[in-house]
Amino acid sequence: MAEIKSHEFDAFVKRRPMPVRLLLVYGPDRGLVSERAVALAAASGVALDDPFSVIKLDAGDVAQDAGRLIDEMNAIGLFGGDRLVWVRGAANEKGLCDAFQHLAGMPPGPSTLIVEAGDLKKGAALRKLAESTPQAVAIPCYADDSRALQSLIDQELAAAGLRISPAARERLTETIGGDRLASRNELQKLALYCRGREVVEEADVEEIVGDASAISTDDAVDAVLRGDREGFLHAIQKIVSSRTPVFLVLQGCLRQFQLLELMRAEMDEKRMPAAQALATLGRHLHFRRKPVVENALRTWTGPAIRRETQRLQAAILQSRQRPALEDTIAMQTLLATVLQSGRKSS
Repeated sequence: MAEIKSHEFDAFVKRRPMPVRLLLVYGPDRGLVSERAVALAAASGVALDDPFSVIKLDAGDVAQDAGRLIDEMNAIGLFGGDRLVWVRGAANEKGLCDAFQHLAGMPPGPSTLIVEAGDLKKGAALRKLAESTPQAVAIPCYADDSRALQSLIDQELAAAGLRISPAARERLTETIGGDRLASRNELQKLALYCRGREVVEEADVEEIVGDASAISTDDAVDAVLRGDREGFLHAIQKIVSSRTPVFLVLQGCLRQFQLLELMRAEMDEKRMPAAQALATLGRHLHFRRKPVVENALRTWTGPAIRRETQRLQAAILQSRQRPALEDTIAMQTLLATVLQSGRKSS
């Protein structure tokens, strides 16, 4: 059918009946992917509490046996009625793509397919199939822009009967936004903290939201760069308690090392000091993080940064291929990077 843009999703999910039966939800914002998949499942008309009507599969299972997905989509429910087949953890596996293509060529049946995937590139086969097939739609999920984030803040606080001061809104906008699910959790926590009041103030945001979400993710990444094992474990504990996915730290760490690689190459090519490279390429960094990044530029060589970047990329790929082990893979990889940083700083 096409790609459903972010601003079109709410209208799309309200259409009855749904215009297509094959739905691909993908993107780097894993919380938003999950949230939209749940909304689509609810809109499918299938009783989600009926185990005979809802079949949940791991993408790895489908990759090894593409025929299983086709069989599940063509199966008739024990008591009749529509069925929902829900595939999670997809990453453009060939078996899944083959099954999706086969289903796209068949007449619509009584089953709805929802596939949750990670960040698929423009030419990825699974994304291309969903965008170009009349029987399917692709629904990208990117990090909330300013407009979407403001809407989310208003929605959650209004539901709790709260208003928010301009200063508090600005502070909150700086703190959340990297992941929809984590952002919503933080807003609900803030609303609970301010229960019985009318207005959320800046101090409330700093007290409750300041320890989690994007800020705690940065804290964990900075601890990795410093080689601070205790600081890293403390930051991870706060992230887990706020129900923010540990994967976001792994992703943030990769982005940081990619930036380090770019800065280090600039330093080596133009023989400039770390502070100058940081001033040129790190203007968007928060001022509190700049000393940590500058020190990392001094201690990490270009080849070492490239090796670490490749290892982080491999860990992200592995976590997508084995979603059940995602947290374990992320923690092992991050701890190894902490130890590497510690050795270089000593």
